Amino acid sequence: MPFQIAVCGPRDCTEAEAALARRVGELIAERGAVVICGGGSGVMAAVAAGARSRGGLVIGVRPGDSAADASPDLSATIVTNLGEARNTVIVWSADAVISVGGSWGTLSEVALAKHRGGIPVLSLRGWRVTTADGSAVPGIRHVSTPEEAVEYAIAGHA
Repeated sequence: MPFQIAVCGPRDCTEAEAALARRVGELIAERGAVVICGGGSGVMAAVAAGARSRGGLVIGVRPGDSAADASPDLSATIVTNLGEARNTVIVWSADAVISVGGSWGTLSEVALAKHRGGIPVLSLRGWRVTTADGSAVPGIRHVSTPEEAVEYAIAGHA
């Protein structure tokens, strides 16, 4: 089965976050891995466009009861009618998780991935989770570039 990388991020992202997500998608496709994302706008649309531009496979997991608002760059759409609970489907279907930027939905995916355990979880200019005393919660690798994110996602799983 091909390696599957979930890419999470805000639907209302900045241009910089969209550019990072697009590059992540390109790199994932170039490595022959599959992108799993929420299948909507923002970071999700950008990673899908990047992967498809390189001939990659992109699976979108939608929260509602229709694929009508899904990104046009998806290879396949899974309609769940689960709302935000679909984040669990995304995370449990992945061999690694990369978050780009941050939103509350993105934070839930990072938390679900860490709770699941056993897979690399990377944050590309996104959430830095700390305890009440300010120390970093272990297990989230913070990266600076799309190249570093994809390389560690793949190598960190091997």
